[in-house]
Amino acid sequence: QVQLVESGGGLVQAGGSLRLSCAASGRTSSTYAMAWFRQAPGKEREFVTAISWSGGRVFYADSVKGRFSISRDNAKNTVYLRMNSLKPEDTAVYYCAAHSDRFALTSRGQDYDYWGQGTQVTVSS
Repeated sequence: QVQLVESGGGLVQAGGSLRLSCAASGRTSSTYAMAWFRQAPGKEREFVTAISWSGGRVFYADSVKGRFSISRDNAKNTVYLRMNSLKPEDTAVYYCAAHSDRFALTSRGQDYDYWGQGTQVTVSS
């Protein structure tokens, strides 16, 4: 079992920045591929970005490419999402997810084995 806890969400003005963290605990959590998804009110869950277990490969949704950056510190069992140039349409609950295949980089939510409880990000215009 892997437990994931997100933090760092909040209210920010458009153009601002936030950094989300996802702390993982449990069996061999540092060997999992990790991802961030988001879900806005009334919308389906949306893929944001993913990172391989080593951090050597990353993958972004077109909507966040160039603005968001994913990274990980396996010594701390933590994955980060740096969000710059935030827009009101980035408002959502952000979830981190873990994939037991450490080489997998997939945007499909159903491929992920573990999920956090989410952290709210609100961007005001």
